[in-house]
Amino acid sequence: MIPGHVRIFVCTEPVDMRKSFDTLALATQTLMGQDPMSGGLFVFVNKRFNRMKILWWDKTGYALLCKRLHRAVFRIPKAIEPGKAGVAISTQELAKIIEGIQLPQKKRRF
Repeated sequence: MIPGHVRIFVCTEPVDMRKSFDTLALATQTLMGQDPMSGGLFVFVNKRFNRMKILWWDKTGYALLCKRLHRAVFRIPKAIEPGKAGVAISTQELAKIIEGIQLPQKKRRF
């Protein structure tokens, strides 16, 4: 459960999921214009929208939560301001994003 006072930001540009702690912290600064050590949660997805990483600084170091969806995609909000790839969201919106959207089953041809 995430406390209500924690700020959550979603990066609206896809990010290479090979990135780890330091490069995601740099992306937080350069793409979103936010301080990665502010205690907020910073959400990143790949260009296929099926992998997610959430970066968080807990005053002693970075924590990284990863999720990969199977037959579903993450639906993230669109950028509000041109030139800024970060959008603030609520904990309820994050919960919905983490659930993902189920993709329709492909019909098999025999």
